[in-house]
Amino acid sequence: MRKSVVAIVGRPNVGKSTIFNRLVGERISIVEDVPGVTRDRIYSSAEWLTTSFNLIDTGGIEVGDEPLLVQMREQAEVAINESDVIIFMVNGREGITAADEEVAKLLFRSNKPVVLAVNKIDNPEMRDEIYEFYSLGFGEPFPISGTHGLGLGDLLDEVVKHFPELEQEQYEEDTIHFSLIGRPNVGKSSLVNSILNQERVIVSDLAGTTRDAVDTPFTRDERDFVIIDTAGMRKRGKIYETTEKYSILRALKAIERSDVVLVVIDAETGIIEHDKKIAGYAHEAGKAVLIVVNKWDTVETNEKAMKEFEDKIRAHFLFLDYAPIVFLSAKTKKRLHTLLPQVLQASENHAKRVETNVLNDVIMDALAVNPTPTMKGQRLKILYATQVSVKPPSFVVFVNDPALMHFSYERFLENRIREAFGFEGTPIKIFARKRS
Repeated sequence: MRKSVVAIVGRPNVGKSTIFNRLVGERISIVEDVPGVTRDRIYSSAEWLTTSFNLIDTGGIEVGDEPLLVQMREQAEVAINESDVIIFMVNGREGITAADEEVAKLLFRSNKPVVLAVNKIDNPEMRDEIYEFYSLGFGEPFPISGTHGLGLGDLLDEVVKHFPELEQEQYEEDTIHFSLIGRPNVGKSSLVNSILNQERVIVSDLAGTTRDAVDTPFTRDERDFVIIDTAGMRKRGKIYETTEKYSILRALKAIERSDVVLVVIDAETGIIEHDKKIAGYAHEAGKAVLIVVNKWDTVETNEKAMKEFEDKIRAHFLFLDYAPIVFLSAKTKKRLHTLLPQVLQASENHAKRVETNVLNDVIMDALAVNPTPTMKGQRLKILYATQVSVKPPSFVVFVNDPALMHFSYERFLENRIREAFGFEGTPIKIFARKRS
């Protein structure tokens, strides 16, 4: 099921990025007391009570013909179009400005639910400042303080009320969903067509031809799949181009709905820094991952060249050391037959459960090979472990003191679990907990 999308919109310097960071729980947006610092849309997941949603921080909307202002307005309009609910933020200390009225006109035209947030109401004495904002026409203004975190609960209660009913996709439970992500023109659409043996997706040499995520169910060897093609993801400096306006958020939505994510790399152009950022979206979402090197027909394709390219990938994608690498050509279909078996294996590993007694045998063997470390005179004691969830496989290790679990020893345990149970293609998570 997809998550609802909330956009925070307003003129520059009303505190949108501060609120965004509070809601997602970390400092993602740049916060600086200079108008126009946030020039891009920034996306993250947030949660209120039991409801998860995607949150978009936008550059401020400002009237003017300067290229930056035009781009910022364009970005905000894209965020508005993509959202289910809009938080319209104004500055309670400055009152209604002409720019606020311009934003209000834009939001009225969107026909989306709008919740009005009056920021910088830092103490109860300032609450009288909110009443003039009723004249903007969006109903009750909600007083909040980004600096002190005040009023956000009431604001989010109102936002969640406007979330649409999201229907569950009508696919069989064991259907494997996989998506293709990557920068434009790496051959994702050609790869979709080759897998399906039909021209399902428009293929063009122009970067950014695919503008939306497209679902295609199919069956292969009695297994049901849904392939999700996404628009190519541009790096920030080029995100303003018309064909790329919606690409990142829609790619994130595709990742969210996937069991397995194929990170597609162009063998001709090689690996660039942005490839790592794109792959990071899938890794952070806890999805199974395959690295697919496309256009392998265009380069020297002997075993030595393949090994050298694989070494480069491993050096650049250290965080994806669990991800298999598949070399193929969508155009000639060379090695294409190796792809779906890897997708199937990664999906099965992503959903794999191990029995608690077998898991603890592996943990005890690991302790015998490499005893737990000491820190400040205290030794870490591992009492037992259990798997608590799948997709990705997640394990809780009960210990005497979680602070004694060094990341290097956690990594050691992860490697031993992988050696014992496979888990190729999927991240696994380990949590140290004190036994109550």
